[in-house]
Amino acid sequence: MRLFIPLAITFVAGVIMILQFFVPATQSMGETLQEWYMIVASFAIFLGAVNLLHVHSRRIRFKGRNWKYSPVTIIGFSAMIITGIFFGIEPGKPFDFMFTQMMVPMGATMFSLLAFFVASAAFRAFRASNWRATLLLISAFVVMLGRVPIGAMIWDRIPLISEWIMQVPNLAGQRAVMIGAAMGMVATSLRMIFGIERSYLGGAD
Repeated sequence: MRLFIPLAITFVAGVIMILQFFVPATQSMGETLQEWYMIVASFAIFLGAVNLLHVHSRRIRFKGRNWKYSPVTIIGFSAMIITGIFFGIEPGKPFDFMFTQMMVPMGATMFSLLAFFVASAAFRAFRASNWRATLLLISAFVVMLGRVPIGAMIWDRIPLISEWIMQVPNLAGQRAVMIGAAMGMVATSLRMIFGIERSYLGGAD
């Protein structure tokens, strides 16, 4: 029974969400399910917050790996919640100050550090070991030249070639990836609707 009820709910909800695009009579039911989804997602955020505190509290208690970072996580998380609840989240409030003056700079720092890893990965990927890698290397070089003023100084058509590479071959590749990802999402959704994929049930039996 613990397995049948979740599978039945998943099947009915999935079928309704599909039918709302083809059967007008089910459109209101689909909108209702989307509202329920927002409610469930809100509770999921609350459970995620509780789980975050639980995991880091256990890590501190048992001196787990990198446990010294856990107090910082708990203090920062608690400070954001307390300031948001008691002082509000409007501009000029402590919550807004902490977000704009602490969270935003830390996020920018993290992404700036990731740039070095991206550059390292690009260096390894762009090695001209075969004709495909050579083509990728030349294309990347032309695109980078087209994005900086020195490219137009070398040849005024380099920015045009760079834009063509981005708008034609690159866009075609992006659309192919998006189509493949959409097909994968459809396949996964069908597997969940028909009960083939049951990983979301956890330990239910």
